[in-house]
Amino acid sequence: MLEALKTQYPVNKIWLAKESKPNAFNDIMERSKEQGIVVQWVPRKKLDQVAKGISHQGVLAFVAAYPYAELDHLLQRAEEKGEPPFLLILDGLEDPHNLGSILRTADAAGVHGVILPKRRSVGLTATVAKTSAGAIHYVPVARVTNLANTIEKLKKENIWVYGSGADAKLDYRQIDYRGPVALVIGHEGKGISRLVWEKCDEHIRLPLAGQVSSLNASVAAGVLMYEVYRQRAPLD
Repeated sequence: MLEALKTQYPVNKIWLAKESKPNAFNDIMERSKEQGIVVQWVPRKKLDQVAKGISHQGVLAFVAAYPYAELDHLLQRAEEKGEPPFLLILDGLEDPHNLGSILRTADAAGVHGVILPKRRSVGLTATVAKTSAGAIHYVPVARVTNLANTIEKLKKENIWVYGSGADAKLDYRQIDYRGPVALVIGHEGKGISRLVWEKCDEHIRLPLAGQVSSLNASVAAGVLMYEVYRQRAPLD
């Protein structure tokens, strides 16, 4: 493990057994902090379940199935295409099938990139790759430490940020999305976190005619992405 960190192998997060001696992983903790890797203390039983019989010595590292991009690369991609930036921010999405479906739609709708938080979010797993039907190869995904700070950075690039939520007053169809835009989709159950919600420039909702109170995250994201695409793409 320590050798992997020394060579800066692309580790997403590390689990350490709570039952271990207090100073057992000092070197790993120090290296992880330097590289911005998320470290979580979890019960040894949980490590045993994931390791499935492999000797883990109280530590497990999670590596992305596919590499992540830098945030600047997403913006450069839009510039290279001569298009206003079109980004998708996913705040706390946990279901890999939802992320895979979203990546598939993002590719079809012309999204320049997807942004995920490093903590409390699904990553680029094998399940995500399979569900994306190949889109994971074409839609760059950036992982950031702080979504609220990232939104502030996007605002400085003149990107207008729209948060989607059931309590919003604006119907999503009332917005002009032809300029630089970022859409924020929240957790499957909790929605967008408070701080991220406050950082959004405007809040939009999808009107519902039925009795259920919300749409599946990937479905909601798909509706919003295609509205942006509809407004931007000329009719054939």
